[in-house]
Formats: sequence, structure tokens, C-alpha cells
Amino acid sequence: MPKTKRFQKISLTQTKKKGLSGKQTLVEDVRSCVDTYSHIYLFSVQNMRNNKLKFIRNEWKDSRFFLGKNRVIAVALGRSKEDECKENIHEISKRLKGQCGILFTNKSSEEVTEYFKKHSESDYARSGNIATSTVTLEPGPLEQFPFNMEPYLRQLGLPTTLQKGVVTLLKQHVVCNEGCSLTPEQARLLKLLCIHMAEFKVTIEAVWKNDGNFEDLGDGKLLEKEDEDATSDEEME
Repeated sequence: MPKTKRFQKISLTQTKKKGLSGKQTLVEDVRSCVDTYSHIYLFSVQNMRNNKLKFIRNEWKDSRFFLGKNRVIAVALGRSKEDECKENIHEISKRLKGQCGILFTNKSSEEVTEYFKKHSESDYARSGNIATSTVTLEPGPLEQFPFNMEPYLRQLGLPTTLQKGVVTLLKQHVVCNEGCSLTPEQARLLKLLCIHMAEFKVTIEAVWKNDGNFEDLGDGKLLEKEDEDATSDEEME
């Protein structure tokens, strides 16, 4: 009887990893942008959503966004006055902490800040987000849900049953309390109820211009945050 090929082991030894070469490419790319664009904007992201950031990238096709690998980007720009690639550009590097990135563009500060002040979108909260209001469901039929969802709703903590084929809440239930961290089950329930409790927002924190002028536009909180990339990115020499 021939051997089955279904569970054959596949060697991944030929898979190429980015490793150091990938970081060096990123460094070169960032330094090239420093020479190409007139402004660098440091931005922070609240309630990160990839699809919404992708929309912004498409609207700013004449600019370049770098998000992630904060330590590598900081190396590219220069982490101190002694090793910075341009005058005062290390002021951007030392603020690259947490959920933030940099935008290379030739657009003016007024145009950039005006765009991002207006661009914010509500979205569904995720596990760990803080509830912005208390949501309470009263007993009775939940006609927005099909009958076959009743077992899933019980798994999420709702005291439900089927009455004549209609999903029915047996007693009052508090989905979440304002100011409390959301559990995975609460976040899923809020999404099923079409309740938004998060806001995707990009905030401009600082700007560097190619004449060496640097301006801090934020509240300084980025300097107080711990570097979330410290455990994931190796420091380049």
C-alpha cells in the first residue's frame, strides 16, 4: 500500500528571515526619506486599527509612514546629538516610544495637524479597553438575534433561553460598567449589540523640519512611556 503524503514533514530551512539585513534595509530607507522630505512628524495612535491606517496611507500616497520597529528607526535617525544624521533630529528618536510612528512628508504643519484633528473614527472596543458607559439589558425578547445564536449568547454570559423560537433574556443583565476594563466576552457582546466604545485617532506629537527646527506639539507623555519594543527589537550597533 503506498505511503500517504498527507502528513509529510516540510523543511523550512530554506525560509529566508529578514534579521539584520532587514533592519539595515529599514535604516537605509529611513535615512533616504530624511534627505527626500522636508518634514518629519511624530504621531501616536489610539486604538490602532490596520484598515483605518491603510485608508490614511492611501490618502497620503505622496508621503511615507513608518510604524513599528521604534528602536531601529531611532538608530537610523540617531539617538543622541552626537550620532544624529541631521541637526536636532534626535529629538524625534527619543520620543519614539509605545504605539507611535513617523510620517515623512513635504506638507506644512498646518495642513498635517488640521487633517489629523478632523480624522477620528469610532469603532468596537476590544478586550482590555475601558468601558465608556454602563450598558444594561432589560429582560425580554432579543429579536435582533436569530434563534441559532442563543447557545453562543449564553456562552458570553447572557441568561437567555428560547421562547417560541425567539431569543429571550430571562433577567436584567449588566453587559459592562463605565470605567471598568472589558473582558473578551463583554467586548464580543458589545460588538453583537453594535455599540462602539473605542475611537481610532492619530495625534501629531512633534515635528522636525529639514532646517534643523524641532517643535514639540504634544503633552510630553511619550517621553514618560516605556518602550514597548524593548523586548522585540534588538539594538543595532
